[in-house]
Amino acid sequence: MDETLGTALRRWRDRLSPLDVGRAPQPGRRAVGLRREELAELAGLSVDYVVRLEQGRATSPSAQVVASLARALQLQPVERDYAYRLAGLLPPQDGTVSTHVPAGVQRMLARLGEFPVGVFSADWTLLSWTPAWAALLGDPSARTPAERNLVRAVFAAGPAGLAAWPVLQEGDTLNPALVADLRTALVGHPRDRGLIDLVEELRSTSAEFNRLWDEGAVGPHVSARKTVMHPEVGEVTCDCDVLTVPGSDIRLVVYTVAAGSADAEKLEFLRVTNGVPTDGSSPSGPGLLSRP
Repeated sequence: MDETLGTALRRWRDRLSPLDVGRAPQPGRRAVGLRREELAELAGLSVDYVVRLEQGRATSPSAQVVASLARALQLQPVERDYAYRLAGLLPPQDGTVSTHVPAGVQRMLARLGEFPVGVFSADWTLLSWTPAWAALLGDPSARTPAERNLVRAVFAAGPAGLAAWPVLQEGDTLNPALVADLRTALVGHPRDRGLIDLVEELRSTSAEFNRLWDEGAVGPHVSARKTVMHPEVGEVTCDCDVLTVPGSDIRLVVYTVAAGSADAEKLEFLRVTNGVPTDGSSPSGPGLLSRP
């Protein structure tokens, strides 16, 4: 009998260890792999919808839902494309921006839950984030994918970008680097309608973006000092680094503070008060959030 999306989802769910997604194994746990509740939380879906997908009662998931499930299940690209086909959808085509987060990156981030880390696609849309990211900068889960685009947010709101409160940055290297990134992304993904529309939108709504684009702005991302004006603990000054993943368009934005500093104490307070464990595991939620 031909495989269905539901049977494939169950098979992929069963092969994942709780540790792979940043969860501490619970004593007496009988479930093999992830529970449906855990997959639903990781994918940003309701448990009922995951149940209906696995039982074949929900037969027309959107491409956004399949992409979110693929990230949550840490599928390889060929498996992700298979999931799209089982859902009756065309897989992402060459020349379009990928939202796939490699499984190795997800496993690494699941063990780095104490650090504020955001995972971005080539067009600088926030795909996933650690609980510490939400604690430091505010939880992005209520925002739509369009609202989670860093370039759109920066040129509309300034250095705060996606943060829920003010963020001050030393120097003026960020904006030229973001414009240069979009130009590079457009070369690599010339058929991505969303990326084309984003550039056209920013050229029409932001005089600064339009000027930098016309000037052919170029510039690599460099380590930056950022001060987060947090409403609970006041100023938290961090080093912010942008890391790239070889063979992927994915970028990681990582915030760190010096050990033993006052900023480290503030970040630790935020982690504790927001229930973020220091070992990357999570007794009540995923170590790495992932939203459609």
